[in-house]
Amino acid sequence: MRRTLTRRSFLSAAGAAAAGLMLAGCTSERSDGKVEVEIVSYKQEAVDIFSQLMEEFNASHDDIYLNIQSPADAVTIMKTRFVREDYPDVIGIGGDADYANFVDSEILADVSDCPAEANVQDAYKDILKSVTYVPMDGIYGVPYVANAAGMLYNKDLFASHGWEIPDTWDGLIELFEQIKAEEPDLYPIYLGYLDTWTILSPWNSITINMVPSDLAYQVNSGKATFSDYYRAPAERMLQLLDYAEPSPFAYAYNDACTAFARGQSAMYPCGSFAVPQILTVNPDMNIGLFAMPSADDPADRIVVSGVDLQWCVAETCQHKDAVYEVIDFLSQQANVQTYIDDQRAIPCLDGDFTLDPLYDDIKPFLEEGRVLDYLDHSYQSSMACDAQIQTMLISGDVDAFLAKWDEDWQRYNRSVIRKVQEYESNQG
Repeated sequence: MRRTLTRRSFLSAAGAAAAGLMLAGCTSERSDGKVEVEIVSYKQEAVDIFSQLMEEFNASHDDIYLNIQSPADAVTIMKTRFVREDYPDVIGIGGDADYANFVDSEILADVSDCPAEANVQDAYKDILKSVTYVPMDGIYGVPYVANAAGMLYNKDLFASHGWEIPDTWDGLIELFEQIKAEEPDLYPIYLGYLDTWTILSPWNSITINMVPSDLAYQVNSGKATFSDYYRAPAERMLQLLDYAEPSPFAYAYNDACTAFARGQSAMYPCGSFAVPQILTVNPDMNIGLFAMPSADDPADRIVVSGVDLQWCVAETCQHKDAVYEVIDFLSQQANVQTYIDDQRAIPCLDGDFTLDPLYDDIKPFLEEGRVLDYLDHSYQSSMACDAQIQTMLISGDVDAFLAKWDEDWQRYNRSVIRKVQEYESNQG
């Protein structure tokens, strides 16, 4: 099934004042006869590595010129270009709500025939499929690299004190208490909740182990409510406040990264994306990442891991063969290794890759595919879910939080709910 919101309605919804413009071609021929393939990527922090890969590709290809751009606020630029019907050949985005909307709007091409797709790990194929609102025929992105979230910890501190990585929630709380007893001047964790988006990292890691993996779909299809499942995760989020810095809502993400880097806390419930920022403060810090121990059974623990970067091809593309050659080049093992070394990323492709030591403790989860996507990839940004969780943490009122969440979900997901229920009806 792939009939939902059309490209025309997406453009209208975006305020397509330029809807009458001529449709731009996907790939264009340069004056030197080469086909130019344009990639617009949202990974601005990877500009240098993209420049290196682009230079290597162009030096080895006589018929294709690769042009990779990573502008600031790239997703906004993409949407503006979509409104003008000026489509890049390839967009590099994460597997999130923007991707789901682009698929829903029929902007992206089916890339099932892309050779690189055959090397994508099944776990990340499944994650990408789970992002769309209803099951879709076809594949609309080639997952490239992923990130992960859980509990960052100071390996050297743990080693010097003999602290063990916990595999249950009770074990985590016992570790917090042990740290408080042995090191009164050391916070067990640092939170930095002034920036509301940072709250989503521990929320995702805790909650993913405690609720059905398809809960959002169940709610959209009218088979469940969030109140049925979100109380226990909310209470655990409140419990974390007892072991963090005083007034965590006064400190921002940068403050938390800096405090953790300077040894003010033993742990930081965040994701691998924070490590580069932490290392700018303390380049020699020995950081590890372990799975959040919030599952009832340690054997059921899951690591939150999402598609951080994928290659999506515009539906209007006229020269997919040239685009596929570019994607094949980027997907070569040596080039993927170059990227993951530079960005401390996790490859979504099969291969004999060397991961950063950061991932030593979750390597079994990655190898076994015991990963699920970030829950907030199913949350509409207009619902301000991060701010709702922050309000709950400040007030301590879980009942009000659950009631508002369910009420707002119905309000901000009307169109999605309608699509899901129509799909369910059509499927009988």
